[in-house]
Amino acid sequence: MTIRQVASPLDTVRPRVASPPRPTGRRTTPSPGRAFARRVWSSRTNKVCLIFLGFLVVVAAAAPWIAPYDPAHQKLASAFLPLFSDGHLLGTDQLGRDTLSRLIHATQISLVAPLIAVGFAVVTGLPLGLLAGYLGGRFDWIAGRVADALIALPALVLALAIIAIFGPGLVNAMLAVGAASAPRLFRVVRGSTINVREETYIEASKVVGCSTARTVLTHVLPNVRSPLLVQVTLMMSLALLAEAGLSFLGLGVQPPTASWGSMLRSAFDNRFQSPWMVVPPGIAIVLTILSLNMLGDGIRDAVGQERRKS
Repeated sequence: MTIRQVASPLDTVRPRVASPPRPTGRRTTPSPGRAFARRVWSSRTNKVCLIFLGFLVVVAAAAPWIAPYDPAHQKLASAFLPLFSDGHLLGTDQLGRDTLSRLIHATQISLVAPLIAVGFAVVTGLPLGLLAGYLGGRFDWIAGRVADALIALPALVLALAIIAIFGPGLVNAMLAVGAASAPRLFRVVRGSTINVREETYIEASKVVGCSTARTVLTHVLPNVRSPLLVQVTLMMSLALLAEAGLSFLGLGVQPPTASWGSMLRSAFDNRFQSPWMVVPPGIAIVLTILSLNMLGDGIRDAVGQERRKS
């Protein structure tokens, strides 16, 4: 008689071994730039500022199609119409031109002008700051003394001197503002470069034989972009304010082109006939500068979080 061994149900159960995850081809950790953008976007204040600035960009791009009237069209019979008039939501100026149309078209100038000024400041101040901070020595001393001399001059006085030489106009005025802002950008980039050049990876790049240009562009520049972005954002608001001030003085945008500063000048000249003319351009300037400054503060906070994590 043979005894047949009966297998227990527990013997048929085999432990399951977790299979390794399949490679999906996607990065599990976001890039430093994407992580920085997420930190900026995570703030509710930054979202509001970015949405408002994006709205201004859309308005400036679509100005020829959304403006109800030609901004330069004059109708003296309709001069000094108040706010919420029939056919003119924001009234008219002393020449009967529609204020809303001029405000919409002036958005183009108010966005292009800071880009010209900040672009000129970045083109001149960024490379000089990188080279002065990385090379040091006599070049750093000479560039630093020139920057100190320019910073000692009031920005508006320097801009007025440049405009007096080259004449009034939007491009000349913004190049003057950019020349006045370049030394401050130079100081920020130089200080950040001095901190970066002492890092280990900079020494390693020198040991393996990287040229100065490659080391600066590949290793130094990406690590100074965060404070550079903060400074550029703050400079945008200062350039916008400078453009409005120069246009108010008649040294920026020339008639009949509309800008927020020239609209304020017209409102000031006719403040007794129509005191409401100052409201639309004034609110536009205040909200735009406030959004740029608050966005700059948000970017600064994001930079601080990045440094604490590192």
